[in-house]
Amino acid sequence: MIKTPISLQDLRKRIYAKAKADKRHRFWGLYVHLCKAETLKESYRRARLNNGAPGMDGVTFEMIGHSGVDLFLAGIQEELLSQKYLPVRNRRKEIPKGKGKVRVLGIPSIRDRVVEGALKLLLEPIFEADFQEGSYGYRPGKKAHEAVHRVAKAVVWGKTRVIDLDLSAYFDSIAHSILLTKVAKRVSDEKVLRLLKLLLTVNGTRGVPQGGVISPLLANIYLNEVDMMCEKLKAQTSKAGMEYARYADDLVVVVNAKWEWLLKEAYRRLMQELAVIEVKVNMEKTRLVDLMKGETFGFLGFDFRRNKTKSGKWGVRITPRMGARTKFLHNLKDIFRRYVSQPVDRVIALINPKLRGWANYFRIGQASRCFSYVRNWVEKKIRRHLGRARNRSGFGWNRWSRDWLYKSLGLYDDFKIRYYRPESAAGR
Repeated sequence: MIKTPISLQDLRKRIYAKAKADKRHRFWGLYVHLCKAETLKESYRRARLNNGAPGMDGVTFEMIGHSGVDLFLAGIQEELLSQKYLPVRNRRKEIPKGKGKVRVLGIPSIRDRVVEGALKLLLEPIFEADFQEGSYGYRPGKKAHEAVHRVAKAVVWGKTRVIDLDLSAYFDSIAHSILLTKVAKRVSDEKVLRLLKLLLTVNGTRGVPQGGVISPLLANIYLNEVDMMCEKLKAQTSKAGMEYARYADDLVVVVNAKWEWLLKEAYRRLMQELAVIEVKVNMEKTRLVDLMKGETFGFLGFDFRRNKTKSGKWGVRITPRMGARTKFLHNLKDIFRRYVSQPVDRVIALINPKLRGWANYFRIGQASRCFSYVRNWVEKKIRRHLGRARNRSGFGWNRWSRDWLYKSLGLYDDFKIRYYRPESAAGR
């Protein structure tokens, strides 16, 4: 009797089910699945959807398509099976963060992206079974808005003492030896562990590159025991005393104002757990916040503050952070500057997707004032652009009506607030 080959989708489901049922099980025999054509094709498909820039080798998706995708993947498969595969260093790209600071992205070659993606396809279902409820960053089916809602709901229910934690260069600080030990607790396949070590060490002795396909998963694995500590502490208080949410390296803990001892204990345990895995805390930016004293804290680009609702009850006000607005307008300004001599429809085609993405993210809170500012700012920039093209000064308030900008030029105009509703509640 010949067994039907198991599909990649079914394999991932089985791996997840096994990992969920047996928290001590260590998986073996994964490498043979990693090398399969189906796994590599799926990894390439996902990489192609992102359509990222080339790595150090300069190879683009267009070049691969011209020479043949199947031939490209067959070459990778042969190197993996013979264990002759060696990754190349990531191409470094600096992204401005503001105030003269930059975030360094590590861009892998497409070849290495495919291998990282294949490895992620097999490791992800194992560790998804271990990840905690309060972890939201880069996880299937998890959204940043859910993390924001989790924190906001906790504040409404009286958890007004806040540990606003800031980690120093988290992705760059991850110790390879500690990370590999954490992975080995669930994976006993020596070939998989060897491959992971190769991918890690090719870019240095420490850290995972921001921009790597597998980096977000590894970053979550590294902090999972910190999440577990938060869950245990939360369970000790029957969930009434504490809540937490983490999105990648952005972590916030909220504690009931009546439980001062719990605030101190949570802070102590956090520092202890982070020290064990050699993650440094930025003490200048880490704060203990008291919302009842009118203080605020930031999480995932939003400012949180306690306020009274129209009904007279205490609630929470969530607004876009000033820094988030400033950074966004700076990005738009750069487009207006670079395309100053281009037709206005070209400029609008470039800024509309950015406006849509930014508005969709921040529209879940009390963003009306911020949205009005952004909308007026964009209108003035478009009017200035039109004026320059016609050698006219001013904003042309009488020449170009607001309706004309939106209806005729097609400038993005959906700045309505849509308060976040959990999917379970929305479906009722």
